[in-house]
Amino acid sequence: MGLFDRFRRRTGGVRGANSADAEHLISWAEQHRGVEGYLEPRTTVTETTLMLIAHDGEWTRRRVDGPAAAHRLTRKLGIPLYEVAKVGYPQRMRDYQARQRILRDRNRRAADS
Repeated sequence: MGLFDRFRRRTGGVRGANSADAEHLISWAEQHRGVEGYLEPRTTVTETTLMLIAHDGEWTRRRVDGPAAAHRLTRKLGIPLYEVAKVGYPQRMRDYQARQRILRDRNRRAADS
C-alpha cells in the first residue's frame, strides 16, 4: 500500500455532472428571481460546479461538465455568469447564510426548552 492510498476515494474517483444536475439548476433558476451564476473551478475533491445565487442570497450548487457547459446553461437561462476565482461570492450570499444560522440556532433553542 502506497503512502497516500488510504486517502484515495474507494468509489472510483470524483463524480461528474449528470442530467439531473442540469435539471435541478434549470428548475431552481426558474423558481427564483434575480439569479446569477458563479462558476467554481475544479478541485482535487470536486469537479467544476455552478452555484446559482438568487436576489436574496439563497443558493444552490451542482456539478457541470466544465466551464463551457456552465456558459451554455447560463446563456440558456439568460443569467450572468461570474468566475468565483475572479470576483468572489456576493455579500448577499454570506448574509443569507448568517440569517439561516441564526434561525437554526433559535429553532434549536426553542426545541430544547
